[in-house]
Amino acid sequence: MIEKIKTFEDNRLAIEVIDSFTEVDEKLCQKFFYEKIEQGFETINVLVKLDEMNISKSNTKAFMEDMIWALRNYKKLGHFAIVAHSKILKAVVPIDNLFFARASKGRLERYFDVSQIDEAFKFISSK
Repeated sequence: MIEKIKTFEDNRLAIEVIDSFTEVDEKLCQKFFYEKIEQGFETINVLVKLDEMNISKSNTKAFMEDMIWALRNYKKLGHFAIVAHSKILKAVVPIDNLFFARASKGRLERYFDVSQIDEAFKFISSK
């Protein structure tokens, strides 16, 4: 299940994945993102909090579709903050940045521990 952590009037989107991530959740994420595009924002800064997600209950197909969707829409993605307690995610983010740094200069992905959520909100507030 996903839910918005906070609602913003600007180009920021902050969501939390709770327990599992399904195909319905993936479509809801896209809906939230496109609502921001429809409001006239060219890029959207996104914060995703994953610390309460249970990978074993999540749908692999939904993850794959979400990754494909993100690749197709990377030019519309601004800063991307991942908030979690995960050594794996922490290790993957620098690799993602190598790819996305070539694709879109100035757009960064950063990992934040749950204790750093305030920093993550500041990160998606920056231009």
